[in-house]
Amino acid sequence: MGGAVTKRSSMTYFSDGRDHYSHRVRIVLAEKGVSVDIIDVEPKNIPDELSELNPYNSLPTLVDRELVLYESKVMMEYLDERFPHPPLLPVYPVARAQSRLWMYRIEKDWCPLVDNITNSKNKDLADKSRKELHDSLLTISPIFQEMPYFMSEEFTIVDCCLAPILWRLESLGIKLPSTKQSKPIELYMERLFSREAFRESLTEYEKEMREF
Repeated sequence: MGGAVTKRSSMTYFSDGRDHYSHRVRIVLAEKGVSVDIIDVEPKNIPDELSELNPYNSLPTLVDRELVLYESKVMMEYLDERFPHPPLLPVYPVARAQSRLWMYRIEKDWCPLVDNITNSKNKDLADKSRKELHDSLLTISPIFQEMPYFMSEEFTIVDCCLAPILWRLESLGIKLPSTKQSKPIELYMERLFSREAFRESLTEYEKEMREF
């Protein structure tokens, strides 16, 4: 079999190795076991190839043959439909709509706080966002006593959105107290982080954010 040439994957993923939006799609790719070329890109040094594909010059960007996607939630749902097993969205329309609504709420309520902490040069804004995220996570902690994953018995696309944020808590300067209230979310985080696909999704930079 000598001399065989490694076949280049038909799918390419341009990813920011530090960014939680890029990370959520990497989790889906790993959960699905997709053959993909992941290209780590510095946001301040976008390659010409990506600029030609994506009118916004943004990360992440997923390229599947002629299809170019540059919004993370669209990528995640596309991958779930393109590679149906294991399913990451519920089968039934009501449950699917609820999952999409949870994704929307994460995007509206928590992602801006993470972005403020990470990117803002305004210390007061970053501190305010840090406290708001900390308090919000403690508030939702009890829901994880009901089901192993986010409002679900099975790991879903909603967990893929939450996991990168929770993995980054320590690096964001957020420490959840070891109390009875926080125990359910701590156990949830352990379930997420012990998944083989989650571990596969991590970049070298992300591995250094916290201990396994």
